[in-house]
Amino acid sequence: MKINKTILVGILFILIGCIIFISDILNPIIRPLTHIFLMGSSKGKDILFFLIIGLFIIISQVFKDKKIDSNKYLKISIILGIILLISGILVEIVFRYQLGIGLNTTFMSVKNGISSTSIIHTHLLKSIFGNLIASVLGPVSGDINTGISLYSYVPAFANIIMILFPILFITLALSIRNRYLPPTILISFFGTCLLIGALDGGLFSTPAMAGICGLFVLFWNEYYFNFYAGVLFKNKKLMSAECKPDYYTKRDNKYKFILNRIFPYIIIFIFIALRISISILGAQPEYYTLEVTNPIDNIEMTGIDVENITINNNTTTYIINPHYNEMDLLNRIKVQLNNSCEYYTLSWNMMTYFNKPQ
Repeated sequence: MKINKTILVGILFILIGCIIFISDILNPIIRPLTHIFLMGSSKGKDILFFLIIGLFIIISQVFKDKKIDSNKYLKISIILGIILLISGILVEIVFRYQLGIGLNTTFMSVKNGISSTSIIHTHLLKSIFGNLIASVLGPVSGDINTGISLYSYVPAFANIIMILFPILFITLALSIRNRYLPPTILISFFGTCLLIGALDGGLFSTPAMAGICGLFVLFWNEYYFNFYAGVLFKNKKLMSAECKPDYYTKRDNKYKFILNRIFPYIIIFIFIALRISISILGAQPEYYTLEVTNPIDNIEMTGIDVENITINNNTTTYIINPHYNEMDLLNRIKVQLNNSCEYYTLSWNMMTYFNKPQ
């Protein structure tokens, strides 16, 4: 095997992932960058990002077979990715139905560490992965939240869904065979974002949306990525018609050509519109509803503007003033309820994201 520059880049990415795992020395450099596309980047997501993209880049150079139809496997990867993302949301819905909690709330498990999950940003599949890692490697560093405290609430059938992750990795690895470097790097990047987003965040998370939408755009417009990269780096091979799919050179149907160009952007618009719509329709702007299940004692929410408290069997409900920034309020409640109950839920209020934390 001849080690070229591309393989060295892949090895470098893997080394960076290993360094992040054992040390925080690279955080000031890495975190501001990964934060942009990994939705509030964390140590665990940073490690996965560099390890996975490094593996993809190395695989693209090591195993090459001209007989493989890489476009077919890219299409399969997109379909598998969509199935995986939708399955993650279905797991979240079933989980909430079993516990009898609302769809428009953030669920926080408290036992064995605090972990959150919601329709908008689900961590249930992450908890299955975290439990697997813990059973193989033992307890993971406290800097890495594996979501393991959610695992006991996850519906049993969700374990079967996890088989899609290695299958998706394999199809993505096959989809980067026999391609020019620009699409190889982009598929590696978007594929990595898709895998991380499906695991940590789900359908409406930033990495998942960036991953699946990026693969859509690349599938339909690969020629333009090659062409403009060729212009930028003065590479005539990338600029040649050799890179063009048939529907770019045989424009016998102009409507098909136009559809191929705009279709991925329609998909992106639908994803974004759906994400915003769910956040708005599920919001409860009049007040926050905090429901605490199996509290160990009467809990006083010190420093939080509580307007009303009701107790019903094993659940204590707090009505809280809506002027709080939602993320700020979640962090305040997390401190108050740490090791003080089994779990709790908090209603959404998307508009408060514009409020300054107090």
